[in-house]
Amino acid sequence: MAKHLIDGKRGEAMAADFLRKQGYKIVTTNWRDRYCEVDIIAKDGDTLVFVEVKARTSMQFGTPETFVDARKQALLIRAADAYLALSNHEGEIRFDIVSVYLGQENHMELIKDAFWSN
Repeated sequence: MAKHLIDGKRGEAMAADFLRKQGYKIVTTNWRDRYCEVDIIAKDGDTLVFVEVKARTSMQFGTPETFVDARKQALLIRAADAYLALSNHEGEIRFDIVSVYLGQENHMELIKDAFWSN
């Protein structure tokens, strides 16, 4: 497996543990529909949260969350709509990003309400 894929999987596992420690209940990971994959779907209280995880080993090209551009946001919103059509969830939803810095010192940052669906 390529190093960037290994780093991505490691970042997702670290993010799931981090979210659990923040009180989130993980519903599922790597949920796919035909348009996109949602890295983590979790509950934060009564709110259903769609979480995009971005892991980077270097800040040379920007912080991890800057890679969740408008196109990626649209794909995540589309995937969330597909998930909601299949689930029984009625209530608030939110889109969060977890930035994972993989380096000598691993660091994570949670960005709640990182973007919104129209």
